[in-house]
Amino acid sequence: MQDLMYTIESYGAAWQEKSSGKRFEFLTHCFAENGRYVDPTADVSGRERLNAHIGEILESSNGRVEITSSPVSHHDVVHFTWHMVAPDGAIMVAGHDFIRLDEDGKIAHLAGFFGDPPPLT
Repeated sequence: MQDLMYTIESYGAAWQEKSSGKRFEFLTHCFAENGRYVDPTADVSGRERLNAHIGEILESSNGRVEITSSPVSHHDVVHFTWHMVAPDGAIMVAGHDFIRLDEDGKIAHLAGFFGDPPPLT
């Protein structure tokens, strides 16, 4: 099983890479071939589709995603935070990702959430 930090760093690098070929290379290091990615706006399966989705988001936002916390994990699940940064440095959106790893330490399923959950009232 590969190192967790390597997986998270490769995933983070994919979200900063404008080149589809280089981005796909990062995804081969961190995302299972048939992995699934879901967030409030997307549900994609497989590296090819995730690569295309990331490219579309980076192009339409002209931003980049940065991982903002160390990953915390137990068993085969991991949680970390991130934000998307606009070209002027403003934070466009922040969120949380929860992932399940496969037996090789690659992302088998990622569920992303935008923002923090609302407080109980």
